[in-house]
Amino acid sequence: MGNTIPSLFAAVVGKDPSLPFLTFYDDATGERTELSGATLANWVAKTANLLVDGCGLGPGDVAAVRLPAHWQTATILLGAWTAGLSVAYGEPTAAGADVEFASLAAAETGAPGPADRYVLGLAPMGLPMRGGVPAGWADYVAEVRQFGDHFPGPADPSGTEDLVVKGRALGLPGGRVLIDAVAHPDPVEWLIAPLAAGASIVLSVNSDPEKLSARAATEQAEQI
Repeated sequence: MGNTIPSLFAAVVGKDPSLPFLTFYDDATGERTELSGATLANWVAKTANLLVDGCGLGPGDVAAVRLPAHWQTATILLGAWTAGLSVAYGEPTAAGADVEFASLAAAETGAPGPADRYVLGLAPMGLPMRGGVPAGWADYVAEVRQFGDHFPGPADPSGTEDLVVKGRALGLPGGRVLIDAVAHPDPVEWLIAPLAAGASIVLSVNSDPEKLSARAATEQAEQI
């Protein structure tokens, strides 16, 4: 399956692009969003093209990602790694980063950052932000939709091997896994480890503990 995150992602999606790859639940809002491998791959390609064609970035550059566990966070992380960027995840500032992605709450802190900054409202159905966008930021959803659904590949697709090793060390099963982001907020746990195992993901945030067992049964997933 390969030793880089882009190669793992391509291998899992390539088995059957029509199958669910990431199913997202938010118990605070009642949202359930399901993305097939093909749909998620389109978002990932658009994000990679945004970074390369829109921002002029590539291998050696850094994306700061200040977002919670979410399906849109997965598209950004996978898009950055696909474009050959490294990722600084969850850090309080974007010092030294070449591009930044942040939630609205994080964007409104007023901290300085790079020239290219994208804010996410994390709305259901991947809708653009309905309110105002903070000064100095662009709406990720509105911007990324302008870019192509195919990404030809970075000059150097390596650089994520260490993350893959960390993911494999967690020993997740293949098939389909339900991951509670309250207990596993690190993308190594909720995104990379399933990829390394060749698994599809059911990601639950703001989880009601009483719903998780039934959700695992409904989704035919093994709860982690």
